[in-house]
Order: sequence, then C-alpha cells, then structure tokens
Amino acid sequence: MVVNKTDLAPHVGADLAVMRADMAKARGERPDVFTDLTRLVDVGEVARFVAQAGGLPAPLSEVA
Repeated sequence: MVVNKTDLAPHVGADLAVMRADMAKARGERPDVFTDLTRLVDVGEVARFVAQAGGLPAPLSEVA
C-alpha cells in the first residue's frame, strides 16, 4: 500500500503515526510505504517494489 502526500498530513489533521499503526494491524507483514512523490520522497522504494512485484528489471537508478 502506498500512502502518498504525507506532507499534507499536518494540514488535514491526519496523524501519520496512527495511520502507520492502523495499517500494521490491518495489513500485517504486507508491504507499505509512506511517501510524497511530488517531492520524490521514497520514490525509489515505490519503484523497486513495483519492479520486483511485477517481475520487471530493476529501476534504472539501481542499474547504473
């Protein structure tokens, strides 16, 4: 699960720590990432997961 726009959380009253705890309870060991893709925060982690889960080659940034 990708939780994007984490930079907006304080502006909308969202508590990322609570969200993370709730996700851990609901999702168990399944993968998740909190990100802000506009500012490229953890974009590499998202790209790696998509590549690995989809059976694709590693993202270009990891090949070079």
